[in-house]
Amino acid sequence: MLDEREFQQVTSLRGEGVRLKDAFVPVLEEYERITGLKETNPNAIYHHRLSLYGDPCRSCGKPLRTPKAKLCGGCMQPVS
Repeated sequence: MLDEREFQQVTSLRGEGVRLKDAFVPVLEEYERITGLKETNPNAIYHHRLSLYGDPCRSCGKPLRTPKAKLCGGCMQPVS
């Protein structure tokens, strides 16, 4: 997962490739440098942004699906 600073750093490289086909290569390389994980789908990186998710569930520890979640999607515990 990327915090806001890391997300901006990664996505700011979009379009840096020489050809349209290569436009996301720098994005994927920077994502791998920061996280250590090789991603092949540049669209997946947009889902790896911490601000899209809520705090960890107090019951199971998984991140809530949104910052405004009222119910944990993992264990179905209500969020207080």
